[in-house]
Amino acid sequence: MSFDLVLFGGTGDLAWRKLMPALFQAFRHGTLPADGRIIGVGRDNLSAEQYRTRIQARFNEVELAKRPSEEEFTRFAALLQFVRMDLSLPDDYAGLGQLLKARNADTVVMYVATAPTLFTTVCEQLAMAGLNTPNVRVVLEKPLGHDLASNRAINQTVRRIFSENQIFRIDHYLGKPAVQNLFALRFGNALFEPLWRREHIANIQITIAEELGVEKRGAFYDNTGALRDMVQNHALQLLCAIGMEPPINAHADAIRDEKLKVLRSLKPWTPEALAQDVIRGQYAAGTVGGAPVKAYRQEEGVNPESNTETFVALRTEIKNWRWAGVPFYIRTGKRLAGSDAHIEVNFRPTPHAIFNAPAGIGNSLVINLQPKDGLELHLLAQGQNNRRNSQELAAVQLDLDFDKRFGSGRVGAYERLLLDVLDGRLNLFVRSDEQEEAWRWVEPILEHWEADAKGPRLYNSGTWGPSAASAMIARDGYCWSEEA
Repeated sequence: MSFDLVLFGGTGDLAWRKLMPALFQAFRHGTLPADGRIIGVGRDNLSAEQYRTRIQARFNEVELAKRPSEEEFTRFAALLQFVRMDLSLPDDYAGLGQLLKARNADTVVMYVATAPTLFTTVCEQLAMAGLNTPNVRVVLEKPLGHDLASNRAINQTVRRIFSENQIFRIDHYLGKPAVQNLFALRFGNALFEPLWRREHIANIQITIAEELGVEKRGAFYDNTGALRDMVQNHALQLLCAIGMEPPINAHADAIRDEKLKVLRSLKPWTPEALAQDVIRGQYAAGTVGGAPVKAYRQEEGVNPESNTETFVALRTEIKNWRWAGVPFYIRTGKRLAGSDAHIEVNFRPTPHAIFNAPAGIGNSLVINLQPKDGLELHLLAQGQNNRRNSQELAAVQLDLDFDKRFGSGRVGAYERLLLDVLDGRLNLFVRSDEQEEAWRWVEPILEHWEADAKGPRLYNSGTWGPSAASAMIARDGYCWSEEA
């Protein structure tokens, strides 16, 4: 199969950090189709050779095992071209069209890694240049819009130009191997499904924590915040994967239909719930990894009086037969005490205790997403050192480390998703009605914050966020995993 991959934003941060390394890994693994071309698009006045030199220099910043050798990069660089474009000028799109039509590849991918405000401009200009033919696929990065209205406007414009099966709305969390194993755990095994319901599960916690601050993305982040950047997409997609019913098959729309049902079943927000069950925070100065770090409002590109949240914790429920009454807790934030993403499924205690178990310790399944990738099953058992006939139980942990079991060289998220785009597989991409339903659910939170003069609660960098997040979960008689 021949392909052309046009990367709008080809000199941007996402291209350097994620997309080019992922494309190179696919090239190294031999999974990138051989007859291909990667065309970077940007405003810089670069020759193809200058563009290749920039990319090679950036590759020196990735971890050593993923860096290309000179020989590998020389072969990969043969795929790379660069086109200087002003994304508002029709003549520049006409020039791109001539370049693409001269080769007439089987598949053309338009990867729009730009600010969301440019999504409709790019798509409309592609249509005017005749670059929306059936062999063209368009990839849209998140966040897709700033609120429900802007998301709808983008989707309506894009759907006028491309059919739904040509649109790949990317959420890189869905490409993570651990998330794939979450689907396999639930729908490829009979072990947990009978327990996967309100009768046996007490609560579910989703944590996406980062030690890093906003780094060099201050200007972007200050107009986005943690709710839009992480909850509306990544966290809700994880919640859907945990809460959805088994699909009738593994086809894209069967999976996405079930995820949509979960989003439509989320408990509606009331003024009381918005006040009690949603906590927003912003990091102050503190210490991370033994080094002092500055406050969010001191970061480059951030308004010194900013009320943008860098932390969100919330409580919700799925109002359906399977999950009625089970609280789902989501938290995500920057400059926290650790970098960790996991889902914790906490099971109810035994209905009748005949052993002496440690207080506050029960059965749980922890699905580790990053930096570890695997499963932890927490059980109670009699230790070998127990006295004869003792009824004392101790906590034990069974680990399945996927990196050790399957090897650490598994396909990364962006590599997997880019290959799926080339193959036309939509299973791991988000449908427009899913996105709109997610925005519809978070919009009352945005409106509540807009009217709240208090602003976010400050928390010291290097902690687990505002104490109000612990108080929120404690009202139900539970605690976060690090507090157990």
